[in-house]
Amino acid sequence: MEHISDFDIQQLIPQREPMVMISGLLEASDRSVTTCFHIKEGNIFLNEDVFQENGLIENIAQSAAAMNGYHALIAGEAVKKGYIGGIKNLEVHALPEKGDQLTTLITETHNVMDASIILGEVRRDGQLLAKCEMKIFIQAS
Repeated sequence: MEHISDFDIQQLIPQREPMVMISGLLEASDRSVTTCFHIKEGNIFLNEDVFQENGLIENIAQSAAAMNGYHALIAGEAVKKGYIGGIKNLEVHALPEKGDQLTTLITETHNVMDASIILGEVRRDGQLLAKCEMKIFIQAS
């Protein structure tokens, strides 16, 4: 995996504040990425300082988008939008809180035409918080 520092995440994903749920890209390879996210005061997915399940799902989806965006940029191509086509086997073991730092690992298991199947795992200090399989459709050129 290539280690990435100070990469502008806004170049990789279509979301803009207040919907940005990743802070940076830590590592990238052909079929996986690791992102980080610091949950700050005022995040739209906080409820009484607890980051909600839908925020974890959005974090996984945006991490997958960052993987696709990173590969497009290093190939000299335009970053394309992606859409969640389905979520399977969602497990939420614990919810993080305001101030927590999340690390999300995305691994692409299948890629056919404009669709990818990814596995996403969200951790806090090594503890698995949530994981799922997600089908993502990439907008055609």
